[in-house]
Amino acid sequence: MKSAFEIAMARLEEAAGPGRKLTDSQKAEIAEITKKYDARAAEERLSLDGQMAKAATFEELEKLRGELATALTRIEDDREKAKEAVWGSA
Repeated sequence: MKSAFEIAMARLEEAAGPGRKLTDSQKAEIAEITKKYDARAAEERLSLDGQMAKAATFEELEKLRGELATALTRIEDDREKAKEAVWGSA
């Protein structure tokens, strides 16, 4: 039985025509990129969560939350650029 995601992807491929296919090495490279950037995001969360726990004021806590959001956005952007580079070579 297909999942809803698999059904949606099949319909999308039918409507748009066949998309770019990745080789096994490209799939492995994307998996490595995902693991690398997930680890970076986790490190950033751990670092700033510790600082947030020690925050003395609400303003300090909000500043740290903003830093975390900025860092996570930057990491996500870097991840997508790295993945796009692999897709671009497909």
